[in-house]
Amino acid sequence: MIWLARAVYRFLVWRERRLARRGGRLRQSGRSATARGLLEPKGAAHLETGRRGELLAYWYLRQAGYTVVARNRRPGMPREHQPGRAPGELDLVAWDGPVLAFVEVKTRSALDGQPNARLVQAAQRRRIVRSAVGYMRRLRRPGKISYRFDVVVVGWNPSTGYSVRLVKDAFKAARPQETR
Repeated sequence: MIWLARAVYRFLVWRERRLARRGGRLRQSGRSATARGLLEPKGAAHLETGRRGELLAYWYLRQAGYTVVARNRRPGMPREHQPGRAPGELDLVAWDGPVLAFVEVKTRSALDGQPNARLVQAAQRRRIVRSAVGYMRRLRRPGKISYRFDVVVVGWNPSTGYSVRLVKDAFKAARPQETR
């Protein structure tokens, strides 16, 4: 099934480059782009860019051999069991062979050479780790699973469209013992 993921990923990259050449709009032939499912106008432009980046990251990981098991997952822990602020959302949860990867997707206006440590700020890392802990508790076998935190950076360039960079093991949990 990797061939299907590769085909969809190539189509999405082609579509985004085509959109970039046309100034961000698809040609309206027959049914609208929204009716064909190509665009989902659900809010502000930056939210739409983020959604498109997450979709591209999803198919990029699929064609890279990841098995995605959850998208936009919010931990189902009751509020009284959540320490501090409520945990954030896990963008993607995927298996990369025997390793469970919690993937954060960052859509940027351009792929710059940011160091891996600066891709995700400390407060967001803590929320992601807290969400991952909640997710692994629900699996009921967390001691037997190796995991890591990856970041997919989707860069937007108006002249070329989207480009994707995967950073495996981008950051570590502050306290690894709390995930056991």
